[in-house]
Amino acid sequence: MKYLLSVLMGAICYGILSTIVVTAYGEGYELGEVVGSQLLVGFILAWGFMLFTKWRERSRLGSTSDKPSITSSKLTWKQRLFLMAAGTPTAITGLLYYESLRYIPNSLAIILLFQFTWIGVLIHAISHRKRPNGIVLLTLVILFGGTLLAAGIVEQGMARFNWIGVALGLLSAVSYSLFILISGKAIPSVHPAYRSGWMITGGMLLVFILFPPYFLINGLLWGNLLLFGFMLGLFGAFLPPVLFAVGVPHIGEGMTGILGAAELPVAVLLSAVVLHEHVSVLQWIGVALVMLGVALPEMFKRIRHHGDNYTVSSLDSS
Repeated sequence: MKYLLSVLMGAICYGILSTIVVTAYGEGYELGEVVGSQLLVGFILAWGFMLFTKWRERSRLGSTSDKPSITSSKLTWKQRLFLMAAGTPTAITGLLYYESLRYIPNSLAIILLFQFTWIGVLIHAISHRKRPNGIVLLTLVILFGGTLLAAGIVEQGMARFNWIGVALGLLSAVSYSLFILISGKAIPSVHPAYRSGWMITGGMLLVFILFPPYFLINGLLWGNLLLFGFMLGLFGAFLPPVLFAVGVPHIGEGMTGILGAAELPVAVLLSAVVLHEHVSVLQWIGVALVMLGVALPEMFKRIRHHGDNYTVSSLDSS
């Protein structure tokens, strides 16, 4: 149960980010300041956790010089640079997603980000030159239908949407799909603490190149920006990767996808309660359909698994 709760809490953390960003925009802060402060705080927390993990491992092995080196922390510079490069898509995702919030409602932005579910399937199918099976195609149909409802397109049509915001939201979904694809192959044998530390470093450096961190020297950081940066860094850059690293190996990727979908209703709910955005009943039905689409492949897999087990047990009893 604790591993399920770990992944669920990680998804909930992601769900609150957009509300914090919109609130920060309302205080007058800019995109580079918001994302830069988030990754700076995430960088500090991640490296603190990495040093704590290294100290704990050394304490376990003993501190005498004749003890073997800790292989999980021995990364070559080539591996470090690879991890830093693997961390750049998550920074790009944050930039695109947070910028889309300037043009479209929070509830719509999160729906567009969630299009990574079918974009990831498309990328996988193209890269492996393999046509999706019937279950995947059914899932995609449900996801598309749920998206049309959840985004309010069925009720209000397409005219009211700012297409710059829509394009940025969809690009954030593409970037997030690439992050998922790359991060899974980014030296998985290394301890998650070391992986996350170097990946966040790469993302932070990219943002600081695109948006020089003047907030570090002009005094802006010591206002409310520090509070927003701390919340975004804690709930966005630090806690979710740690919680997922704890829970995912024990519950599997399929159940992780189901629990990870909790990010969607949390974000939409906070949009309605905190930001006072109108979310209709039909849009909530769309949210439920999107979550069903995310869960469907795992549900079919479990049904098939139980069916196979029942068949085997029946044959054994006969």
